[in-house]
Amino acid sequence: MNKNTYYLLLLLCSVFTFAQEEKTTTNDISMAEMKSASSLMNIVVNPNTLNYDITYHRLDFTVNPNFASITGKVTTTYTALSNMSTITFDLFNTMNVTSAKINNVNLTFNHVGDELIINLPATQSAGTQATVEVNYNGDPTASGFGSFVKSMHGLTPVIWTLSEPFGARDWWPCKQDLNDKVDSIDVYITAPSQYTAVSNGIETTAPVIVGSNKITHFHHSYPIPAYLIAIAVTNYQVYNQQGGLGTVQSPYFPIINYLYPETATANIASVQVTPSIINFYETKFGNYPFRSEKYGHCQFAWGGGMEHTTVSFMTAGSNGAYSRGLIAHEMGHQWFGDKITCGSWNNIWLNEGFATYLASLVIQFLDGNTAFISNKTGMINNITSQTGGAVYLTDIEATDVNRIFSGRLSYDKGAMVLEMLRWKLGDAAFFQGLNEYINDTNLTYKYAVTSDLKSHLEAVYGSSLTDFFNDWIYNQGYPTYTITTQNWGAGQVKVVVNQTQSHPSVSYFELPIPLRFTGNAGQTFDTFVNNTTNGEEFIINVPFAITGVTFDPDKHLISKNNTATLGNDTFAVEKAIALYPNPVNDILEIKMPLDITLQKVTFYNSIGQLELQSTQNSINTATLNSGVHFLQIETSEGVFHKKIIKN
Repeated sequence: MNKNTYYLLLLLCSVFTFAQEEKTTTNDISMAEMKSASSLMNIVVNPNTLNYDITYHRLDFTVNPNFASITGKVTTTYTALSNMSTITFDLFNTMNVTSAKINNVNLTFNHVGDELIINLPATQSAGTQATVEVNYNGDPTASGFGSFVKSMHGLTPVIWTLSEPFGARDWWPCKQDLNDKVDSIDVYITAPSQYTAVSNGIETTAPVIVGSNKITHFHHSYPIPAYLIAIAVTNYQVYNQQGGLGTVQSPYFPIINYLYPETATANIASVQVTPSIINFYETKFGNYPFRSEKYGHCQFAWGGGMEHTTVSFMTAGSNGAYSRGLIAHEMGHQWFGDKITCGSWNNIWLNEGFATYLASLVIQFLDGNTAFISNKTGMINNITSQTGGAVYLTDIEATDVNRIFSGRLSYDKGAMVLEMLRWKLGDAAFFQGLNEYINDTNLTYKYAVTSDLKSHLEAVYGSSLTDFFNDWIYNQGYPTYTITTQNWGAGQVKVVVNQTQSHPSVSYFELPIPLRFTGNAGQTFDTFVNNTTNGEEFIINVPFAITGVTFDPDKHLISKNNTATLGNDTFAVEKAIALYPNPVNDILEIKMPLDITLQKVTFYNSIGQLELQSTQNSINTATLNSGVHFLQIETSEGVFHKKIIKN
């Protein structure tokens, strides 16, 4: 993309606003979460920052909401991963660095482009630790990315930050690497005393008044990536709640809401649901990951929300309140995104697909299954509004912020893939697998990639999920089903499944297909068929004669333009004899109406040689060669001929 086009898109994004109503859409949330980078930008990891590991930041920020500026002192403790004579931080080029020090000794440095390169006093050996201090100041809003914003609410000024994915460098010297979480941070915010400051973690002491200013100290003792560190300052009204299930092993923890005074009444009403949602998540996924500190909401003015660790930044709707869906989504990120963070932007669905699905689970929990089905229908319609698009990003796509935060793919399709996994595995195995993933000590407070989730789900499922992940995560598109059904003798229904695919990257979506049969007396019967090939036939025992069939009534699957029909003609006996699966790998099933008796089945090859005989309805075909075979089926109603293909 050329430079002029790039800045045009930045301008368009900067002026784009979202009307906030009672409901916040996936697109609203996704646009907020990509706020700091509005188009294609260089968001690859800086290779010059890979030779050290950060263990601690002390972040001293001086700000005044009346001015678009920051003065900071960032003290960083790190461990050298190789011998190093310089240390490089990411820092926007308009920031003015006034000094760099180790042990209070001034160091020379170069601020070139968006890199701050500090010359160490001597070569630092691999495995050793050091602490460097950087003093700087400037106007971060000059970056144009909107990661540091000075604005107004009513007549009052406000400053807030939003650094996802790579905007932290706009306002402080950092390491913007998704694979280096800082073990702990202390944030000291100096601002005019009439304002309230907000950041990650907990206030360990009361704010200190110094002249006309106030210094507020926040400590966060959990690992955190640079993009989730945030500050905000204005005349917030504070509203406190309590979260947690309240057992001896899991005591209560504070929920702290920082609200604009002019909309506080409506917002206080909207956050009343917060304890219920966080307690629900604890029952599903274990303790809130940052229980020793807080959870909370901090009002800001973009559009949607951002899951800063321990304090989600939130936008109120036109009615002055947060939407419940937004509360649920950003809170869900505290487990999926903050406790375990995606290890690369290719895997962003591990953050966004999960948070979207957790918000859907809240709908099921609080509103019931009908509302849950409606929510899933909306996501399916969005996903299938285009024929292509994968959940997992290619390396090229992972440099496009608009693609990273695609509401259709990273959010909705990621969420519905989880719904399909839940349907395929069953609730018990699905939630057990998620719990083992989110509580894996090799991943907790660290990073994960898609294969980490896959291995945990496979462990509880007891079978490979490679085909599923290939079809639904790495490849593109969705199926369209044609389902034909027919009453097939007393108490039986024949089902024939055909499928087309919207994108050539998938040859066939192999899935359990949900079906609902209805009878003329109002009966319903829910079942499924494990469909693996086109034209596959199934004989299902149903306790009544069916008068109707519905495909996927509870919306478990991503699909579009499906048809499910009931045949009314009376089939001849020959048609009533069904062979499946066909093609067959091992066991061949012969199904026929209950009033017909099987006497003998004889298999012949293509030149008429006898190969196999059986009197059973289930026949092991292991001795047959691959290819076409002809069957003579002797029954109480006569002799019939059919053919099969052996894989």
